[in-house]
Amino acid sequence: MKLDVIKLDGGKAGSVDLDEALFGLEPRADILHRVVRWQRNNAQAGTHKVKTRSEVSYSTKKIYRQKGTGGARHGARSAPIFRGGGVYKGPVVRSHGHELTKKFRKLGLRHALSAKAKAGELVIIEDATSEGKTAALAKQISNLGWKRTLVIDGASVNENFAQAARNIEGLDILPTMGANVYDILKRDTLVITKAGIEALEARLK
Repeated sequence: MKLDVIKLDGGKAGSVDLDEALFGLEPRADILHRVVRWQRNNAQAGTHKVKTRSEVSYSTKKIYRQKGTGGARHGARSAPIFRGGGVYKGPVVRSHGHELTKKFRKLGLRHALSAKAKAGELVIIEDATSEGKTAALAKQISNLGWKRTLVIDGASVNENFAQAARNIEGLDILPTMGANVYDILKRDTLVITKAGIEALEARLK
């Protein structure tokens, strides 16, 4: 599929042929869901923790005699039934991550790129370079009508462009190796440089 290439100032810079295997697939929600879930689970800290009855600060002495009280038979005050006692089967420190094969992760990225292309939310630019001035870049972004935007560059990101983009709300930039399904799907516009297209094709072939 062919797509027009533009410059940051809005001018035309020819066109580019996009690989159908990367940008021409029929997006599948089930594949995208599995990859996003894998990403978010791996990002979850899993540091939540409650104290069990063996960890709360209470004596383990039997609180009253077994028989003759007319009440239930209780042992330690640290039992979950009492206020201030331990929590039964509460959360513990653990990893929420799970495995997902490299092949499936690559497939998910291809479907995310295809989803953006199909929705008409894919823009190809000649390069992501700037003189390092936030105001100038912000004006260009505003003129292009980009709001929540992710820019994917080649193997590395232009330092001046990254510096200028740092304080622009809704604009993020990643190198090709940082491109991921979650970041692509949560933005309204996906912008890829020509160098980024070449690097993505090399990475996902």
